[in-house]
Amino acid sequence: MEEVPPAPRVTSSRTVYENRWMRLREDRFVRADGSEGIYSVVDKSPATVVIPVDGDDVVLVEQFRHPVGERFWELPQGAWDGNEDPDGEDLARGELAEETGLRAGRMERLGRLFFAYGITGQPFEVWLATELVQGEQALEPEEEGLRVGRFGLARAEEMILDGTIADSATVAAFGLLRLRRPELLPKR
Repeated sequence: MEEVPPAPRVTSSRTVYENRWMRLREDRFVRADGSEGIYSVVDKSPATVVIPVDGDDVVLVEQFRHPVGERFWELPQGAWDGNEDPDGEDLARGELAEETGLRAGRMERLGRLFFAYGITGQPFEVWLATELVQGEQALEPEEEGLRVGRFGLARAEEMILDGTIADSATVAAFGLLRLRRPELLPKR
């Protein structure tokens, strides 16, 4: 087996920009061959993506996503800004209640992924929420206009295929659901 080259050695790091949601960091490094390089990294708090399943339905949220200038349906998700070590289940329950008003009687952790590790090290845990009870939403100002909808699980997969759902974290979460709990999804 071929030897794995060593990771580049970071020689300096500086914060280029920072606000309450994220920090843009610039790292300078030296590769194994001695050449120098630079890498920009977006640092964000760990997050969650929740799959709320109620019978044959899944609950999705639709909101405007400023970077792409469009509204999309996606699974409830988010982070607690400034909390670098949140309890995963607490975070998942909190985001679910905040965005949808739903409270889950049962939570099951399906896995841990990264949003886009080519630009950020931000991880997210995927949680399956069941035994749902409706309560009140508690939206943040940035979530103005967020809508909640129920869709059949088969319809949600069609929405992925037709591009109605284009959020990579949502698509990945559905992939984990299909691999870990295939009995919940329609046969393909």
